[in-house]
Amino acid sequence: MIHIENVTKAFDGVPVLQGVSLRVAAGEFVALIGRSGYGKSVVLRHVAGLLRPDTGRVMVDGQEMSALRG
Repeated sequence: MIHIENVTKAFDGVPVLQGVSLRVAAGEFVALIGRSGYGKSVVLRHVAGLLRPDTGRVMVDGQEMSALRG
């Protein structure tokens, strides 16, 4: 299960994600669609643990992704 809760992310003071929340159950398929620059890749980088949210949290199978990176 993927659980994104009230995630906010900004780069150089420019907000990219603002209060994003999403739940994806195990076995469920979801598509992120939108214009270029709307934060789709940023959401996926958070799920992969490559980015830490400025606020909120991202959990995959009950594990907080920001805790995995040192």
